[in-house]
Amino acid sequence: MISISSCKETLSAQQSVAVAKCAELAALADQHTDGRGEGYHSTAIDPLFFVRQSNSSITIQEVSEPLFSIVVQGQKKVSLNEETFQYGIAQYLILSVDMPLSACMVEATPDQPYLGLKLKLDPGQLCEIIAQTKLGISQNQSPVRGWCVSDAAPSLIDCVIRLTKLLDTPQDISFLAPLMIREIYYRLLTDQQGAVVRQIATAGSNMQRIADVIKQIKADFTKPLRVEELAEQTNMSAASFHRHFKAVTSMSPLQYQKQLRLLTARQMMLAEAIDATQAAYRVGYESTSQFSREYSRMFGAPPIRDIERLRVS
Repeated sequence: MISISSCKETLSAQQSVAVAKCAELAALADQHTDGRGEGYHSTAIDPLFFVRQSNSSITIQEVSEPLFSIVVQGQKKVSLNEETFQYGIAQYLILSVDMPLSACMVEATPDQPYLGLKLKLDPGQLCEIIAQTKLGISQNQSPVRGWCVSDAAPSLIDCVIRLTKLLDTPQDISFLAPLMIREIYYRLLTDQQGAVVRQIATAGSNMQRIADVIKQIKADFTKPLRVEELAEQTNMSAASFHRHFKAVTSMSPLQYQKQLRLLTARQMMLAEAIDATQAAYRVGYESTSQFSREYSRMFGAPPIRDIERLRVS
């Protein structure tokens, strides 16, 4: 019989090994991002990105695709609607559906920047592995949240290190990268938070049905939202659909659409130099005053002041 204390000691030892391995991964991330500026950096491995940030006062707001994101140096705070969580070295975030989120790096300086890696998840590949390993879930299982934070096992970090080292031998990427990404997927599917990952790709799962609706909302976010029609597409009652949607995303369908609209309007005003009235109408608002109120509530300042602040920073 294994005691609780020995289990805790084993877990602590695993975490120590994982943190040590992240030091190696941080050195690789630093090597590939030093001198390239702040933010996300693409790599020769298509779904793999590095993240570098040396300013803890900057908040990134975006609609993120399904992903695996691991911290290798510093700490990060992520907010999804009204829920906030913080995670650090050798911990990872899984997003299983497209999510509007805001993130800031709470430990990040020019001398010790925040460093992380992000891997976009492919539901098709996950589905193949689930089918081969029979790791599926019951189609009637209650939905889990569309995200989770977990400690990374040393074996998972080893996979990420090997994948990252391929950037030094580009001739090997086309053959070996898909195999290593497949191994990362397997490690995630069999990890303690595997249920979140499995629901991304399990045909007929509640999360997959919600994910399909989310894609439709994203594609048509300027149009009025008809919750009854969306519920019908998922074969749920309106009340059941609303409950499942909120369980996965932590917000209602209308809140989700509103955040998409406001994030898109902000990007338009920054990139195209259009005013708040134009942006409001282009993302589906009929009232500019309502747009300004909701924008201020989400971003902490009216549109004009917020965009001026972003341009200065």
